[in-house]
Amino acid sequence: MLQMAVIVGSLRRESINMQLAKTLETLGADVMKFHYVSLADIPLYNQDDDVKVPAGVVAAKEIVAKADGVLVASPEYNRSIPGVLKNAIDWVSRPWGQNTWDKKPGGIVGISPSPVGTAVAQAELRNVLSVLGVRLLCRPEIYLQLTPGMYTEKGELAQESTRVFLRDYVQQLAAWVERMK
Repeated sequence: MLQMAVIVGSLRRESINMQLAKTLETLGADVMKFHYVSLADIPLYNQDDDVKVPAGVVAAKEIVAKADGVLVASPEYNRSIPGVLKNAIDWVSRPWGQNTWDKKPGGIVGISPSPVGTAVAQAELRNVLSVLGVRLLCRPEIYLQLTPGMYTEKGELAQESTRVFLRDYVQQLAAWVERMK
């Protein structure tokens, strides 16, 4: 069973990207166990704090360090990465010389009401995470548009084709993490 650090780039209680992550967790329950990083517990990065790393950052770094791979599920804010997510990424790469991301295999997914999905944010995430040494699965890409009726009232996917697509992604991500670890 692969251990996956999961970072959802939104603080919203009703985050659709958290819903997507939970869907992937359910679809991949036979091959992966998800461990979620709490962005709410990570203060704004300040290099002065590298001397005494805050507890929320220590917890995030431990989850990433222990994981076989990482999954980032992120919204797109103004055609970019949410600030809270970039802040967490920066913290997990610090202090200098203690980059927890290095050589971790991983994937990026996202869902948005926009027809473009989260394509621009994901492109930026690929740039940032690759510089930090994350070995990213590049295909398939998951830029989902949230459409009316996509999820049932119980929070389950309504369309079998979407379920098959996401299940295939989970299987490919698991194979990628296995191959890269």
